[in-house]
Amino acid sequence: MKKRREWIRRLSWIIFIIYLAGMAYFLFFSESLHRGGAREYRYNLVLFQEIKRALYCLKMGRVQYFLLNVVMNVAAFAPFGFFLPIISPKNKKFLNIFILSLELTLVIETLQLLFKVGIFDVDDIVMNTLGGILGYGVYHICREIERKRKHGRQPKS
Repeated sequence: MKKRREWIRRLSWIIFIIYLAGMAYFLFFSESLHRGGAREYRYNLVLFQEIKRALYCLKMGRVQYFLLNVVMNVAAFAPFGFFLPIISPKNKKFLNIFILSLELTLVIETLQLLFKVGIFDVDDIVMNTLGGILGYGVYHICREIERKRKHGRQPKS
């Protein structure tokens, strides 16, 4: 069992590194997401402005805008919340994942603003942090399933 756990941890490290590299590419270099250098700083400091706009677009049939701006922002951080507790035993607590998701998002948004490769958006901070929390929720559910499965295998005395 210990070998299996170590194998899962190592595989998770590899997946986590690939995930972070992919995130860095899409957040800072992807031409398809218009990550070329802008001439001015772009930012949104009005909480829920972009979320409301995305919901309005969804209502008007512009599903792609909603998927890109809401669903992808949440989904992009779910792997962070899922894999971090696996690779880092001290980060198995909800509060740690919440704080680390928030911190990583703040760093990313600030770098996008400074390098003019995206938009600093407070809604992204909310959605990315929510994604980290949802990923942690999936991790927690998987851990409980594994615990119950392991408990069920033990011979009865």
